[in-house]
Amino acid sequence: MAKMRAMVVPNPGGRFRMEERELPEPGRHEVRLRVAACGVCHSDAITVEGHMPGLGYPRIPGHEVIGVIDALGSSVEGWQVGERVGVGWFGGSCGYCRNCRRGDSFACETIHGATGVTRDGGYATHMLAHASALARMPEALDPVASAPLLCAGITTFNALRNCGAAPGDLVAIHGVGGLGHLGIQFAARQGFRTVAVNRGRDKEELARSLGAHAYIDSQTGDPAQALQAMGGAKAIIATVTSAEAMQAISGGLGVNGTLMVIGAVGGLTVNSLDLLGKRAAVRGWYSGTAADSEDTLRFSQLNAIASMNEMFALEQAQAAYDRMMSGKARFRVVLKIGA
Repeated sequence: MAKMRAMVVPNPGGRFRMEERELPEPGRHEVRLRVAACGVCHSDAITVEGHMPGLGYPRIPGHEVIGVIDALGSSVEGWQVGERVGVGWFGGSCGYCRNCRRGDSFACETIHGATGVTRDGGYATHMLAHASALARMPEALDPVASAPLLCAGITTFNALRNCGAAPGDLVAIHGVGGLGHLGIQFAARQGFRTVAVNRGRDKEELARSLGAHAYIDSQTGDPAQALQAMGGAKAIIATVTSAEAMQAISGGLGVNGTLMVIGAVGGLTVNSLDLLGKRAAVRGWYSGTAADSEDTLRFSQLNAIASMNEMFALEQAQAAYDRMMSGKARFRVVLKIGA
């Protein structure tokens, strides 16, 4: 019987261990992937640390997966063995419930699991995925370099194209890190007047090389005032993990501006009078569906957008996870698993 290898979290808070398992057979509407690469994301902590009650263990994390279909289950249409695909956080949908019918399949009540959370993910040589979770992968994209586009990429890309800004509008990318370095590239390529905002000036040269038209050092001045001096931001894409920093920049919104929160900070306080006076808004944004992943991958390929990654072998999953969680990675971490 053919085998697969996986880096498994045995219990909440446990350390990764290597397991050899029987190669799983795909069920109805499922495919089996031979994994080429899987990004390591901060939100993998949901599984590793057990932040969501009721998760089954042992569990294989990983929701930034790129691989090749090597087996089809029954009732799978439109996919072939040998196709390169990506799988993100979105684990698939039923296609029948009211959420799917109204186009919000991410909120489907009968969702086929969140990849790497309620079903096993990509820290493995093989994995099963529901066919509705698959995104087609452009052949020109390198799988290892592109894996983070399935979460960090889709989150920033999708937030930007739903933020209400139009080409030429002022858009601020708050934070030049794992999300922000991609956000700058997407914003500039979408035609926005892109401003990078970060503490200190050590990332200014990088931000400008990625496409930022201006840079604000939030450590030496008020970022909200700086944005107002530019006319006020139509959108601020808040990628940081500091509620205090988000609160400090929210006043930089212009009339009808939107603060798009994609960094997880918990409680957030903003000046409601400021929002009222500008008809401004604060909005949260999740990643997206398989169709959104395809759009992200295609846009990245057409516009030469790339993630800056540190690479580790599958067996180094613990070190890779620790590196990402330390905040010292520059800027994403990827497990290189297969060809």
